Amino acid sequence: MNDIRRSILWVVFGFSLILIWDKWQIHNGKQPTFFPASFVNEQAQQAPAAKAADGSLPSATTAAAAAGSTPSEAPAPVAQRHVVSTDVFELVFNSEGGALVGATLLKHASGELGTPPFVLLDQSERRTYVAQTGLIGGTFPTHKTPMTLVPGPVTLADGQDSLVVKFESADVGGVKLLKTYTLHRGRYDIDVAHEVVNTGTQPVTPQLYLQLVRDGGKVETETPFYSTFTGPAIYTEAQKYQKVEFKEIDENKASFEKTSPNGYVAMVQHYFTTAWLLGEGVQRENFARKVDTNLYAVGSITPLAAVAPGQSQKVESRLYVGPQEEKVLERLAPGLELVKDYGWLTILAKPLYWLLEKIYGFVSNWGWSIVLLVVLIKAAFYWLNASAYRSMAKMKAINPRIMEMRERLKNNPQAMQQEMMKMYREEKVNPLGGCFPILIQIPVFIALYWVLLSSVEMRNAPWIGWITDLSTPDPWFVLPAVMTLTTIIQTALNPLPPDPIQAKMMWLMPLVFSVMFFFFPAGLVLYWITNNILTIVQQAHINHRMGVPLKVTLPFELFKKK
Repeated sequence: MNDIRRSILWVVFGFSLILIWDKWQIHNGKQPTFFPASFVNEQAQQAPAAKAADGSLPSATTAAAAAGSTPSEAPAPVAQRHVVSTDVFELVFNSEGGALVGATLLKHASGELGTPPFVLLDQSERRTYVAQTGLIGGTFPTHKTPMTLVPGPVTLADGQDSLVVKFESADVGGVKLLKTYTLHRGRYDIDVAHEVVNTGTQPVTPQLYLQLVRDGGKVETETPFYSTFTGPAIYTEAQKYQKVEFKEIDENKASFEKTSPNGYVAMVQHYFTTAWLLGEGVQRENFARKVDTNLYAVGSITPLAAVAPGQSQKVESRLYVGPQEEKVLERLAPGLELVKDYGWLTILAKPLYWLLEKIYGFVSNWGWSIVLLVVLIKAAFYWLNASAYRSMAKMKAINPRIMEMRERLKNNPQAMQQEMMKMYREEKVNPLGGCFPILIQIPVFIALYWVLLSSVEMRNAPWIGWITDLSTPDPWFVLPAVMTLTTIIQTALNPLPPDPIQAKMMWLMPLVFSVMFFFFPAGLVLYWITNNILTIVQQAHINHRMGVPLKVTLPFELFKKK
């Protein structure tokens, strides 16, 4: 009986702790453990008062970063979605705040050629990625305020160069907000004008916020073998390009320039980006924050001058929603091309991309452009490579003598070392002579790797036959198989290190590396195959000129040795 009473008391005690914890969560403004949906609705109803008090962005809701609702006795009208089309876009605007909640890029397939167009912005159960704007600094229209689409065309007609889409809010706190989106034929940048109209009797000084909100999920093109950056980025003239990892936001460790009169804020993913661009000289406060479970926002807040009663003020901006086409991004804003991230080798990667693009202008095939670019790079490094291969050839020529000497003096390491150094001096061989010239070239080839991995031009770009998309792995694994074969041949042509363990590693590492390439995009594998073939040809030619016999050591022979 006592055991039962004790058990009941423990249950009551445990349940009481849970309830106390729940109330503590609510007290600190966090979602409760139970009935979180009702908490979100309650917070949304209370948001305008809090917003007016502290002047910050509206409180977070399930929709996105700054969810404030307009004060009203009547229930809010049901949000409507409006589809707008151009030659490159199918956009979806929400009447709730006039936000852009959908963007389909009609000239980019979602996967292989023939698949449906690529969806960049989306607001669905599967994912959230939207562009929002609104006013703060008082009880003003936000991106949660119902807005009305001004009647007009929603499709870019033949012969038209631009399409204008307007949204207008109701009077909120004596202020109306008008949003005008101007879309252009053949362009992914959208002109966005915000006009603040003071319909009240007192001057108002609102602030305009522009933000991009997305979930923290990875993009489909990432694999365990290579990854690309996904997340917010902020650019200023002072601090340049600053990436912000989702993890840094979670841990409150995000570091970036908070205030600036220039630059942009962006959400970046592999091949595509979105960015808010304010005019040069417009002062803004940048932010990157977590706004809900697995939901993040990056944006800018810019102050407006006081708007007198009956007056209005307009702020011009641009929104880019599209592929990371380097030349297009360079024309739009300083530093915007950096969202196509080459990492620390940008200084080498940008000239390589420029050269690759020039070659494509002649051959009109990205696959052959890759081949010709590698040929040009190998030609530029021909004499440096020749020096390395001559050193390797000398090492290969004396390698039998070294192996005999190691066997003879295996019990006397000191004598072995002395005789080996004497042999190197007599034969004028530098055992590291083949390494330095190759090490110098490594940054160039790593930079080219990032150029091919980052360039959206590789998406859906065919080469020959079965290779219909250079950004995806070879469906028949022919290129990776050729890559493995050329790697084996290249390794066989190199002199074996005297140390048996090093010799085995010399074989194992390239083979492991080759296996990884079975999962790499075809364009990257093609580049590496071309490099391997040119290396084999040059190395074999130099060995022949120096009279070094072509002796191939296969891996199974090496591993049979005791």
